[in-house]
Amino acid sequence: MRALRIVALLLVLLLAWLQYRLWFGHGGAGDVADLQKQVQQQERDNSGLQQRNDALAAEVKDLKSADGGAAVEERARSELGMIKPGETFYRIVEQRPQQPPQDAPTQEAKP
Repeated sequence: MRALRIVALLLVLLLAWLQYRLWFGHGGAGDVADLQKQVQQQERDNSGLQQRNDALAAEVKDLKSADGGAAVEERARSELGMIKPGETFYRIVEQRPQQPPQDAPTQEAKP
């Protein structure tokens, strides 16, 4: 009878130790939840990077296509400010309102 109690106690202790490791130990439920959060964050990052890669691939395909001259011309005009021969370039500059200098010395009338 005493041996049965010792075996039961050992089994209860073993169960308690296994439950502790399951919930709080290395590789337990807490670690699994943290890893799942990291996986979700990495999937979001990968999705954004995949969209960027797709856009770049489409741009490369457009530049390499037979009608790539239009894409090259568009980039040259927008990024490099280039113009075709015979075209006239106009730059419109908005005037800023003139403000008097704030640190300008004031001249006092001398008697």
